[in-house]
Amino acid sequence: MNHDVVIIGAGAAGLMCALTAGYAGRRVLVIDHANKAGKKILMSGGGRCNFTNLATTSANFFSDNPYFCISALKRYRPDHFVELVERHGLEHVEKAPGQLFCAGSAKDLLTILLTECEWAGVDISLNTRVEHVERLGEGMRLMTSRGRMDAGAVVVASGGLSIPTLGASGFGYDIARQFGLSVTATRPALVPFTLTSQWKDRAAALAGLSHSVAVRCGGGEYHEPLLFTHRGLSGPAMLQISSYWQPGDTLEINLLAGENAWESLVHARQQTPKRRVSGWLAERLPKRLAHALVGWHGEDAVFAECSNAQLARWAERLNQWQLKPAGTEGWRTAEVTIGGVATQAISSKTFEVKDLPQLRFIGEVLDVTGELGGYNFQWAWASGVACGLAL
Repeated sequence: MNHDVVIIGAGAAGLMCALTAGYAGRRVLVIDHANKAGKKILMSGGGRCNFTNLATTSANFFSDNPYFCISALKRYRPDHFVELVERHGLEHVEKAPGQLFCAGSAKDLLTILLTECEWAGVDISLNTRVEHVERLGEGMRLMTSRGRMDAGAVVVASGGLSIPTLGASGFGYDIARQFGLSVTATRPALVPFTLTSQWKDRAAALAGLSHSVAVRCGGGEYHEPLLFTHRGLSGPAMLQISSYWQPGDTLEINLLAGENAWESLVHARQQTPKRRVSGWLAERLPKRLAHALVGWHGEDAVFAECSNAQLARWAERLNQWQLKPAGTEGWRTAEVTIGGVATQAISSKTFEVKDLPQLRFIGEVLDVTGELGGYNFQWAWASGVACGLAL
């Protein structure tokens, strides 16, 4: 079986690369060990897929080589992908500024990609396991569960380690190491936090409660909702900051983002001395959270009886809540992988290995990881198109 290109991985990046190369006249085969293409597309965004972010820039990505993603992102922008899906009549909604979701189901988006692949003459072979990859002169040879496959080029679009129940594995990293490429340290990202016993019980009692906060850690800061869960903390704020968090780090959570709690508390003591702290808290926070804070710290009193030291403690709890997570929920629920195939040996224009142009890497398998909000899908589209045009 001979093809110009064999793409390993029928996810967002692989399908985008395939249809692009197919329209350019290449004979393309996509193979995947899964029984269905685009599984991560189907489950993302609660089944509605946050497929791009209109505000995408290179600043929205983490990488040891932050300049690597610039070229592809500039050449294939969010409006290019929007034009593609609108040609197929896909209705979409902007849930948050810049974040575009399917108005219906992510199945509609996957159908578009598979239709484009069909129109471009792309072959897709599912339930196909790659057992070995080797160089064959100016081309490549793959040994698979369906037999030997020779190709002019192999594109690795196998993704990272997140959500192993969808078939994620370190296969792409193994290929990279086989051909002498470095792989930067990987860890789960865009993932909820778990807490130690006391705080876990407290969070569980508030499970389902959401509140907008500002959270800081490791040089990152986000103003997004926090969600209490039975295991710890989730919601966009926690998922975002998890990309900065390292084991042992402390989160600084501002429960009253935009308000100086010390000044407000002092003002309340002056203007409403007979009022209780709990009532003041309940005006600014969800009532369950306000009640829980008083229960945790046991310092409820009328303002007239509050010393400066008491108010200072409340101000710190509200504006600078220091919390050290036990860890994260790990690969099981992580949306993406931080780290991956080091980009120094990869061309940012063609995505070929510089000393082995018949081997290429695209998408999440590379050391390029986006923030929450559609950026990782935009990277998949952009890297797939850039590679596909250069095959």
